[in-house]
Order: sequence, then C-alpha cells, then structure tokens
Amino acid sequence: MAATYDLPSDLLAGQEELRQVQAELSALLKRLPWSVEPVDGFSDDAGRRQVERPASPGWTEDEQAEVEKLRRREHELVVFVSAHRCQAKLTGADRVHARSRLKHAHANPPKGTERSP
Repeated sequence: MAATYDLPSDLLAGQEELRQVQAELSALLKRLPWSVEPVDGFSDDAGRRQVERPASPGWTEDEQAEVEKLRRREHELVVFVSAHRCQAKLTGADRVHARSRLKHAHANPPKGTERSP
C-alpha cells in the first residue's frame, strides 16, 4: 500500500501558483514573436531540414517586462516548493513519491474538496 503524505496547505498553494504562473508564461511566450529583438525573416536549407522564420518585430518593453516578471515569480516559487521544510523531513523514495503527489494534487484533490463544475 502506498504511503500517504500530509502536505501543508502553504506548500499546496505554492505548487498551484507555480502551475498557474508556468501556464501563463507558456501562453504568453506562444503569443509573442519568435525573437525578442527585431529581426528579418530567413530561410535556411543547408542543414538536415529546412528552417524558415518570418520577420519578427521583436517584443515591446511591456512584453519584455511581463516575461521577466513571470520568470522571476516562477523562480521564487520553484525555490519555495523545492526547499519547503516538509521536503527536508523526507528522504529517498518517500521524497520522490511526496513530490509526485504534490505535482498532481490539482488533478486529484482530497475527498470532500472537489470543485463543482
């Protein structure tokens, strides 16, 4: 039988915020032009496959600031989650299993805490 881990609410909240920040950053990066700086488009077929990129207008200062803000917050949350005091109490396989449970806590909430659609 698998061990159960009582994960602190602040750790669960930190992991959930990390997941949200990563999703927001990923969505933002998909919307932005491929290059931070303005660059002409190019086509290169000298390698194993052809690579083509359209011209990029670059990112605005506001877009750069938003990406930097999200990356900074992501880093803070990664440090918080990975260095949380409850992580120090676990070793070896227990730490791995607890971390896996934490990463998937949003998909499998404890009984009685499910959100209604």
